[in-house]
Amino acid sequence: MVSKTGDIPASVPNCNPVNREGETATSKTALKDPCACGHRGDTAVMNGDAGHDQAEEADSKQDGSADAEDANEQEVIVIQDTGFTVKIQAPGTEPFDLQVSPQEMVQEIHQVLMDREDTCHRTCFSLQLDGNVLDNFAELKSIEGLQEGSLLKVVEEPYTVREARIHVRHIRDLLKSLDPSDAYNGVDCNSLSFLSVFTDGDLGDTGKRKKKGNELEQIDCTPPEHILPGSKERPLVPLQPQNKDWKPMQCLKVLTMSGWNPPPGNRKMHGDLMYLYIVTVEDRHVSITASTRGFYLNQSTTYVFNPKPANPSFLSHSLVELLSQISAAFKKNFTALQKKRVQRHPFERIATPFQVYSWTAPQIDHAMDCVRAEDAYTSRLGYEEHIPGQTRDWNEELQTTRELSRKNLPERLLRERAIFKVHSDFAAAATRGAMAVIDGNVMAINPGEETRMQMFIWNNIFFSLGFDVRDHYRELGGDAAAHTAPTNDLNGVRAYSAVDVEGLYTLGTVVVDYRGYRVTAQSIIPGILEREQEQSVIYGSIDFGKTVVSHPKYLELLEKTSRPLKVQHHAVLNEKDTSVELCSSVECKGIIGNDGRHYILDLLRTFPPDLNFLPVEGEQLAPESQKLGFPRQHRHRLACLRQELIEAFVEHRYLLFMKMAALQLMQQKANKDKTAALHDTSTADAESESKPQALEASEKIPDGTPTSPTSSESTLTPDDAEATTVSENSASENQEAPADLKSEVPTANTNGTHEPSAAERQNGGCDSPLEDPKSREVVLNACKAVGSISNTSFDIRFNPDIFSPGVRFPDDSTEDIQKQKQLLKDAAAFLVSCQIPSFVKDCLDHSSLPMDGATMTEALHQRGINMRYLGTVLEFVDSMPAKAQLEHIYRIGIGELITRCAKHIFKTYLQGVELSALSAAVSHFLNCLLSSFPDAVAHLPADELVSRRKSRKRRNRVPGGGDNTAWASLTPSELWKNITSEAQSYYHFNLQCESVDQAVEKYGLQKITLLREISIKTGIQILIKEYNFDSRHKPAFTEEDILNIFPVVKHVNPKASDAFHFFQSGQAKVQQGFLKEGCELINEALNLFNNVYGAMHVEICACLRLLSRLNYIMGDHPEALSNQQKAVLMSERVLGIEHPNTIQEYMHLALYCFANGQLSTALKLLYRARYLMLMVCGEDHPEMALLDSNIGLVLHGVMEYDLSLRFLENALAINSKYHGPRSLKVALSHHLVARVYESKAEFRSALQHEKEGYTIYKNQVGETHEKTKESSDYLKYLTQQAVALQRTMNEIYKNGSNASIMPLKFTAPSMASVLEQLNIINGIIFIPLSQKDLENLKAEVQRRQLMQDSGKIEEQQGGQLELDDKLPVDD
Repeated sequence: MVSKTGDIPASVPNCNPVNREGETATSKTALKDPCACGHRGDTAVMNGDAGHDQAEEADSKQDGSADAEDANEQEVIVIQDTGFTVKIQAPGTEPFDLQVSPQEMVQEIHQVLMDREDTCHRTCFSLQLDGNVLDNFAELKSIEGLQEGSLLKVVEEPYTVREARIHVRHIRDLLKSLDPSDAYNGVDCNSLSFLSVFTDGDLGDTGKRKKKGNELEQIDCTPPEHILPGSKERPLVPLQPQNKDWKPMQCLKVLTMSGWNPPPGNRKMHGDLMYLYIVTVEDRHVSITASTRGFYLNQSTTYVFNPKPANPSFLSHSLVELLSQISAAFKKNFTALQKKRVQRHPFERIATPFQVYSWTAPQIDHAMDCVRAEDAYTSRLGYEEHIPGQTRDWNEELQTTRELSRKNLPERLLRERAIFKVHSDFAAAATRGAMAVIDGNVMAINPGEETRMQMFIWNNIFFSLGFDVRDHYRELGGDAAAHTAPTNDLNGVRAYSAVDVEGLYTLGTVVVDYRGYRVTAQSIIPGILEREQEQSVIYGSIDFGKTVVSHPKYLELLEKTSRPLKVQHHAVLNEKDTSVELCSSVECKGIIGNDGRHYILDLLRTFPPDLNFLPVEGEQLAPESQKLGFPRQHRHRLACLRQELIEAFVEHRYLLFMKMAALQLMQQKANKDKTAALHDTSTADAESESKPQALEASEKIPDGTPTSPTSSESTLTPDDAEATTVSENSASENQEAPADLKSEVPTANTNGTHEPSAAERQNGGCDSPLEDPKSREVVLNACKAVGSISNTSFDIRFNPDIFSPGVRFPDDSTEDIQKQKQLLKDAAAFLVSCQIPSFVKDCLDHSSLPMDGATMTEALHQRGINMRYLGTVLEFVDSMPAKAQLEHIYRIGIGELITRCAKHIFKTYLQGVELSALSAAVSHFLNCLLSSFPDAVAHLPADELVSRRKSRKRRNRVPGGGDNTAWASLTPSELWKNITSEAQSYYHFNLQCESVDQAVEKYGLQKITLLREISIKTGIQILIKEYNFDSRHKPAFTEEDILNIFPVVKHVNPKASDAFHFFQSGQAKVQQGFLKEGCELINEALNLFNNVYGAMHVEICACLRLLSRLNYIMGDHPEALSNQQKAVLMSERVLGIEHPNTIQEYMHLALYCFANGQLSTALKLLYRARYLMLMVCGEDHPEMALLDSNIGLVLHGVMEYDLSLRFLENALAINSKYHGPRSLKVALSHHLVARVYESKAEFRSALQHEKEGYTIYKNQVGETHEKTKESSDYLKYLTQQAVALQRTMNEIYKNGSNASIMPLKFTAPSMASVLEQLNIINGIIFIPLSQKDLENLKAEVQRRQLMQDSGKIEEQQGGQLELDDKLPVDD
């Protein structure tokens, strides 16, 4: 398979062509590029001159319109140039039409032809217009005479060795196109997707047939036993259902390079390029020559070389044509295979931008594959990279893409696309290199040193291991610090790349964890290897601050990053006691490369230290931190605050600042009115004295219990209502936890772009009153109180060198340093007193719903809480009065804590294992961790191998390996002891379990969930089969069950900024009720995302989900279905088949299927979602209530009443538990259950449930509310029905069989009523689409928006839209 480098020529701004042949409109170039022949767009981009012409053209069309918004609109139009149709004539096929766009390159038509069913076997051809060969890199609009209806001829060209190889590789890809083994093996950016198994192919076609009555009888609605509520078994096999398409249709037995390669000189001169050896399905062995004219049979056998053409030789230009002539089975199966391949949804086969690994796989047969074998041995260097004759200069590519111009939208798209492409290629290459380094396939550049100190260069990437070499980190925590530094550095790189200052360069950085080792891969600064580090560093320090240098150009560049990253410009002393100016931490080094670029590296201290985990002699933390037992000793001294925390803290301080200023100004005004001079002075004094206190008070958040506000606090609140609305954060307002998170919303985009605007707005705002000295004093006081570095405007920045060992500051900055120390203590206190409670509060009101370890980690990180606070978070949850409603959070947290501790232990455990014993060691570890078998014994590899190995001098040992069999002595009890002590020492959490069974018992965990979490965290891949964890007689895992071990990769994710802005404004429009406009913006965002990321990306997934929801609300069900299908496929492929996000996508798709009349599909999808959720987090989770309500409603609709009740009653129980028995969600659940009882004619039960619901409505929203009225009407109706039934029964009792019976109405629920309920529980309100109604709705929405605080908009980064019926169905 050709690398994905070739997928998309990097200089085509329009990558979303119009539909062709019913293929969904995805970027056609993004389909795996089968040829990627050296014709590559990237080459041009690297030299920085690609696509200039079209960008300029776009420019000239724009005639610089004044209004920026306007310009954007226009730029967008430029990109979507209108398409036209050309005719294509290929040898041996009828001419066909192809829709193209003027922006495309000729190359892209090549791609389409290589993907089409009837022309896919051609790779070596040119396109000709009126006898002229078209240049592959020409854009269609630049070709003379090419217009609507032109005829392009496909002309076969002579082969070269390169073209012949590409042809063979392409044919092999076509043969393997349905084979999932690449996805299981985690190569070539393939990944799994199972949606088509549940939808039986594409959803679109079946949607047309509306299915009514007769359909109902045929649906088999009974789910498998393990999906029913209350089932305890959690099987693993259904995770990967059998996909019938994957049953391989064998076309050939063997296709491999012949042993006679390369051709000898005399045959070269006859045009022989290479020889192939083939065994057909009929068992015919043939030898084939690839020559310049094509492929033919020769007369060689395995042992005799005879290159003369056989008779007949079947000379054909394409290998497929040749094989079709000599093997009937090949012809038949190849045709069938291509038919199937083309029918698959493109999203099932497009490469993902970054590799996704599967933690389970079936046993796959290992078949002969010449291309794979060749790849493995040539290490694919230089071949796959398609740049003739050289390896890629990663640094040059990464930096030139950054230098591309970004003046207007087309230029920015081009630039972002090039950046993204190079990044994903670099991440893939770095991952391969890191694995090669650990597997011992790369020679070290310092081979004489001991293994842990070695460094490597491979493919122009520099690799180093995460050990403390040369005692570099000795004072910071040795190996623990050396292990953390790379990820901190990566966070720094991420932050600086996001700020994107022209002229400041960072290194391409990827951190790979593989087989227990951490490898950092970096691009290489030109010239750095030729000189000593001391000479090259012209800014910063190479010895943690003993010697420090600075450089005016670096100060100027870093000054630009200082505001968005909140880094304070400061001075430190060097070894000569002279003061040196810096605008970053001292470790940050500036090096000017031989290319004249200013690089910064070692960004591990970009963000300030976290004092809660950094005990410093003689320093007292804030009382909020002390109360929780901070500061705590940590493994290393590199604990930093997260960027998200800094943003939230600054935002919080900004609100405080506004509140104080407003308050003082109000008071001044009041005082002016009173004009009582004496009074005036006294309040002013009191006010200024109480300021610092006030600050503390409003940061102290009561822990679930009201504390009496401090005196200063009470002067703050009652004074003026306005002041409090500004801040939403005074303690007396909200006793539960701070409403402070709402203030975080505006800064959701972590690149800090919002920040300057807040501060500037502030400056602007304060300018006019500053004329008045009184107001100036007000601002000064407020600035002082919040710790601003400026006295005239709000501006908070941190000095990252505070508390760094070895850094000294000049005497004149003592006061400033004190201020900075205080600020750091405040930030640390803010984390524990505001952010942790706000996270817990969000979990309580279900605005944050983590489902597994990864989503929980993400939720904490979004609020700036590091994972080392996990123990603190769990203790906080445990101490809450509403603990029962947080059980799911507690359980997920404990599971995450246990697996993280196990991961720490596993890392060092693996370092002592030699390669031959790897699977035995991994299975032994899993047995100790998860199996109930008390004396798990490790299987050592067979003795004779070991002893012979020992006698050879241990030459090439893996880095850091100790005694190679020490791992085998691990026992379950010892491992669990280590886990509890790790929990205590790292997370300061007291785990009360000595074995896996105790953990399961005490904390309600599931072993299958633990297995999933540990496998994903450590990269283990296991065989998919049923494991008996609970057997006390034999261990659950054997070494045969461990299939692979994958790397876990961290890298920077470059963003599509323009697309993201469109997406956000689209969301905002939708929130305001302008659905049509919102929809257009989101569509636009989708186009731009496709332009930058290609067809597959997490953000595109979010975009599609929102789009389909809008389609659905606006009544376009088929379109909603098609978009949501893409969203599900993409989520499976990019995030993983059982990622919580994928589960939610399945639920949405089921709803749209139901609305489209595809009932059985809807049920299958819901059952799949339920199975996945059971595996990921178990049954006891608030989201399960929603899922079960959905299932119950659909079952009610198909008249499976008893089954329906099982699910709805389970939903009722879960809702009551997590939302409290008086919640409106519970009322709705009661109503749904009552409806099913009514359908079963069990009116007594129905009445009972409806009464419960009615009571809740009456108490919560009052008698007059429409919900209460609806409920009381329904009660009346039920009572009548019950009375009628009773009357009929009495009649029967009285008169026996000849009673005159009134017919009773037992109606099956109408689909419409079921759908209505489904919409309600899924939080969708329908828009009656008459113009007048729309206007009213807009007005209503705007009114609500004013009423609510604007901060409520749910705008998390994924940007999921919940159009909740604001009648609080969602309590």
